Amino acid sequence: MEECKNEDMKNSIENKETKTNIKLPFKGLGVFFDLDRWQEIWITITHNKSRSVLTAFGVFWGMFMLVVMVGAGVALERGMNSQIEGFATNSCFVWAEQTSEPYKGFKKGRTWNLLNEDIPILKNKIPEIQYIAPVLFGQGGTNNVTRNDKVGTFNVKGNYPTYNRIEESKMLKGRYINDIDIAEKRKVCVIGERVLEVLFPKNEEPIGKNIQVNGIYFQVIGVAQQTSDVNIGGRSEETVILPFSTMQQAFNQGNIVHFLAVTAKPGIKVKVVEDKIREVLKAKHSIATIDKKAVGGINIEDQFTMFLYLGIGIASLIWIVGLGTLLAGGIGVSNIMLVTVRERTKEIGIRRALGATPRNIIAQIMTESIVLTLIAGVMGLMVGVGLLSLVGLALSSGDQFFKDPQISFTVGIAALFILLVIGTLAGFIPANRAMSIKPIEAIREE
Repeated sequence: MEECKNEDMKNSIENKETKTNIKLPFKGLGVFFDLDRWQEIWITITHNKSRSVLTAFGVFWGMFMLVVMVGAGVALERGMNSQIEGFATNSCFVWAEQTSEPYKGFKKGRTWNLLNEDIPILKNKIPEIQYIAPVLFGQGGTNNVTRNDKVGTFNVKGNYPTYNRIEESKMLKGRYINDIDIAEKRKVCVIGERVLEVLFPKNEEPIGKNIQVNGIYFQVIGVAQQTSDVNIGGRSEETVILPFSTMQQAFNQGNIVHFLAVTAKPGIKVKVVEDKIREVLKAKHSIATIDKKAVGGINIEDQFTMFLYLGIGIASLIWIVGLGTLLAGGIGVSNIMLVTVRERTKEIGIRRALGATPRNIIAQIMTESIVLTLIAGVMGLMVGVGLLSLVGLALSSGDQFFKDPQISFTVGIAALFILLVIGTLAGFIPANRAMSIKPIEAIREE
């Protein structure tokens, strides 16, 4: 009875081996176009559906988690970038503080001020400076900005045109402060969106109209939209911007500068420029070189570098966790393929006895592993991308910190390549196990 059963199996396999295959000019492609081989792979995978589905789920889940986490990381990075859009990352800000060291007869705790004359000195002595913009802050107070019967409490700043290259404002209407406004000390202003909403009816054109800032009339020349959530001296949508020279004269500020905004030339570290500014200002205003508190400042480049490293760390962690999950799924595939090889010991032995080469056996086992891995992985990739698209649509309205989650085409190709490698490795050990089976022992095995 057993001999008849073995004979039937031999005849079945002989028939499979002798079927006509598609002839290709390159023999290496025969593995991919052998219809009998693909039919056998499909039968093997679907022979035990529950086991195949559970095995594939590990790979599916690994790919799904990788795609979702990478997409979430991209969304977080885009959200962070959108918050700083339009703000110069190669900038620093300096201002005057009380001295903390006695020097040249001056006592500790002396108050000093930045002055207009400091600006050309800094430009001449520090060639690494790209843009430098002095800034004034207006006096606060309730309802400090008015127009007819409309009143509001807003920030007031005196700027140079170069400041718009550091904290960029998108102009919805009109224009920004220019050099002629500074030179002629024109009584003009640029207002933010919120100022427009409060002082002007919805359909009224604001350009050319007058508003009062602390009792002084200024003509509106532009309406600015906020582009960045990084703001110096208050949100730009709630700010009235005046020409720097006009504000000094109109509000009796003399030649005092409240703080300086500076950017470094491309390729120059902001830290270099910041240190040189401190050195020049200390020498100019008789401040001890060892005084670390007299010149206050903040290095924006350092802040953005910190966020950059944080993003790199998050991305690295995402890939480590995602690849670990995917590798765990690949190990599951390898274990199941070992079980499959064990169940097909007699079949493999008969194939070897009928003349199947080691290459045929290895190709068969590894192809089954790769196919199972790729099917599960591609499904995980598709479901993950679909979920990211739905989340992106749900978050598309409004200014979100978590913005447009998706993965790039390159990341998708890289994930599939990694999946292919994992599928190949998952089939390597079972393939070697199949090759170690001796034909005679396999045929005799129950």
